[in-house]
Amino acid sequence: MADTRSSTSYPATASGFRPERWAPEAQALLRIVSAYLFLQHGTAKLLHVPHVAMFDNVQLMSLTGIAGLIEIVFGVLLLIGLFTRFSAFILSGEMAVAYFMAHASKGSVLVPMLNGGELAALYCFVFLFFAAAGPGAWSVDGARGRTLA
Repeated sequence: MADTRSSTSYPATASGFRPERWAPEAQALLRIVSAYLFLQHGTAKLLHVPHVAMFDNVQLMSLTGIAGLIEIVFGVLLLIGLFTRFSAFILSGEMAVAYFMAHASKGSVLVPMLNGGELAALYCFVFLFFAAAGPGAWSVDGARGRTLA
């Protein structure tokens, strides 16, 4: 039976291992882990779990509060793989705005290491990847038959 999981065929290693066969699962792991880590930013802002002292006085209807709400709602959706492409697109946009508002304004726009924006830039492009590529394996979208990836 032919392998239909990957359109690109690479030669097998000496042991017969074909790493490209695991791409959907690796993509799902990246989605799940990055969404879980990102979700903690939202819960820290609004639910104070984990506790981060700088978020002690965050009001829901403030810029930081709305960001926390977006991070919780769309972070959960991305974690379970429901409306993955839309959720990832929204989160990518949020991180782009966060980068330019909070980090690039400190200077060194093209060097995130110097303005503290490395994580925002990385999240932005990881989420942009999921907006384009879809959820990978193990998603509600996949179970519902609503994904192209």
